[in-house]
Amino acid sequence: MATTTDCMTNPLEGHPAKSEEQVVASTESLVSQPQPGSMRELLTIAIPMVISAGSQSLMHIIDRIYLTWHHVDEVAAALPAGIIFWAVLSIFHGMGSYVNTFVAQYEGAVRPDRVAATMWQGFYFALISGGLLMLLAPFSAMFFAMVGHDVDIQRHESTYLSILLLGGVPTVLATILGTFFTGRGKTTVVMFVNVVSVAFNAVLDYAFIFGWGPIPEMGIAGGALTDVIANITTCVALGGLLFWPSIASRYQFWKHHGFDRELTLRMLYYGFPVGLLLLIDVSGWAFFMNAIGWLGKAEQVATNLAFNLNTLAFIPVIGLGIAVSTLVGMRITEGRPDLAARTTWLAVGLSVGYILFCSGIYLFLPQLLLAPYEWKAHGEDFSEVKVVVIQLLWFVAAYSFFDTLAIVFGSAIRGAGDTRFSMIFTLICVLALLIAPTVILFGWYKPTLSMCWAYCSVYIMVMGLGFMFRFLGGKWKSMRVVEPDLVGGGIHASIHTPPVTVLEVEPISSV
Repeated sequence: MATTTDCMTNPLEGHPAKSEEQVVASTESLVSQPQPGSMRELLTIAIPMVISAGSQSLMHIIDRIYLTWHHVDEVAAALPAGIIFWAVLSIFHGMGSYVNTFVAQYEGAVRPDRVAATMWQGFYFALISGGLLMLLAPFSAMFFAMVGHDVDIQRHESTYLSILLLGGVPTVLATILGTFFTGRGKTTVVMFVNVVSVAFNAVLDYAFIFGWGPIPEMGIAGGALTDVIANITTCVALGGLLFWPSIASRYQFWKHHGFDRELTLRMLYYGFPVGLLLLIDVSGWAFFMNAIGWLGKAEQVATNLAFNLNTLAFIPVIGLGIAVSTLVGMRITEGRPDLAARTTWLAVGLSVGYILFCSGIYLFLPQLLLAPYEWKAHGEDFSEVKVVVIQLLWFVAAYSFFDTLAIVFGSAIRGAGDTRFSMIFTLICVLALLIAPTVILFGWYKPTLSMCWAYCSVYIMVMGLGFMFRFLGGKWKSMRVVEPDLVGGGIHASIHTPPVTVLEVEPISSV
């Protein structure tokens, strides 16, 4: 591939002029690129993210299956501890994941220097936030003692949570490194890394939980430890790819490694509402999940497994949401919001079709879904849980459609920069529809498990409809997170030549 160092500089553009060979190469690249706003463009970015997210979903399912085989108390402890971890992590994870929008919009404006600066600010953020998470690890046992679950389950919960907190830095950093590729539409990179990481994790998970060779049997501690190892592996792989010659020469990371106060403040301004949104949402679910533990061990285990099975539908749709957020960010900066809207509706159609398929499995083939969990589980302990899980899957089938609306439409408006509405609306819904009913029912009445699942289903339905109506309102079309002079491509690109088409061929295909 020709490099810009071989070319003369165009004084009008402030960029190297293209040779005849480069013009031809750019034209051929333009022809091979999918049409902006087309189904092909969406699928080009979405399919790798769906596979990537599906592999993450599979990792969690495998982990829960192994823990079910090892001891039912451990699977009862895994989800409450895991969701508490995500509640603590969520504000940092949400802010880190929003780097994706900055990368997408700067890439849409053809500003590789600003993309590089964005990644460095994200790196510094990961070190600080991950360090703060590590400081919370010693308080895990104290927290679960206050929650008041069964004593044996408390012990497993505190072990699981403390190990995950100690791995805070690679957890946040893996998210931020991934945005460099997803924000540029190079989702295949993240797909390959995640699939390999999940496969590696699945092998280690079994060895660390049950023991193998020199590795001792660790149970739930082994499950948490392998999650941390998987995140470290992901960081090493994605971080190493930043030094690939074509990437390093284009983005010149070492030239832009300094702290950028203005950029950092802007990233915090737009990213903090997303992090707070995630914190509010996950904290509400954490509160709900820990309240379910007061109903009894069987109810807690059944709820954990039902939500775990729900990831079959929930996680892959997030992959579509990431693709939508990326493409909306690019189209907004290019000054083409109508194409962003078209992409969003295409994603809604795809995700709804997928959800209807999954709901059919929940309703008519629940035994198939539960078979791996039941295979080596203790028969008497699991038989009671199995009946309850099958009942709960009816609720999952009912709310999954609305969950899809919340993910896709929410991703679209946040990709444009509409983060504050998302935060405020989520806060209102969590307080009014999730936390308040939990406090009232458990404080003054003795609710059944079905009652709890009924109001959490209403919460999801309202969230889905709310984000859909916000999208239809169209306010997001006039928003963006980058400097105003870059909108429409600024001096760096034309809206008639989508900036995404001038990127270099991604070298990951040869790895």
